[in-house]
Amino acid sequence: MPTIHVVNGPNLNLLGTREPEVYGHETLADVEARCRTLTDSLGHALVFRQSNSEGTLVDWLQDIGREVAAGSALGVVLNAGAYTHTSVALRDAIVGASVPTIEVHVSNVHAREEFRHHSYLSPVAIGIVVGFGTGGYELAIRGLAERGRDGRGG
Repeated sequence: MPTIHVVNGPNLNLLGTREPEVYGHETLADVEARCRTLTDSLGHALVFRQSNSEGTLVDWLQDIGREVAAGSALGVVLNAGAYTHTSVALRDAIVGASVPTIEVHVSNVHAREEFRHHSYLSPVAIGIVVGFGTGGYELAIRGLAERGRDGRGG
């Protein structure tokens, strides 16, 4: 079965300690363990990564696009963190590399500061999961896997 990628952007490495009243107490390692259990049960491999660097994220999205084109990956679950609201480069990488992308946010960004209401990624994502805490990652993985079963995957 094809790989599902989960890519995390800036400050997600602080999950569990950064503003736990907003983001909860679960660490990124906890999230990865839950995602791995789920992808294993669905018969998919998982690549789970985090970077605070926009360029690294762009490189990863381009690599994932090549894997999707080769049929070895379904796409990406992307929590781009603050880059969601600022990065045309990530948006262009998703489009340019033809990466099926599900955008994920731990918090409900629409109930927060005004600047968080706009996403450069939403218009090019195949789906968006917002406000379900870290459980949103699992919802997104299920969505990507279901899309792949329907023959709409990479």
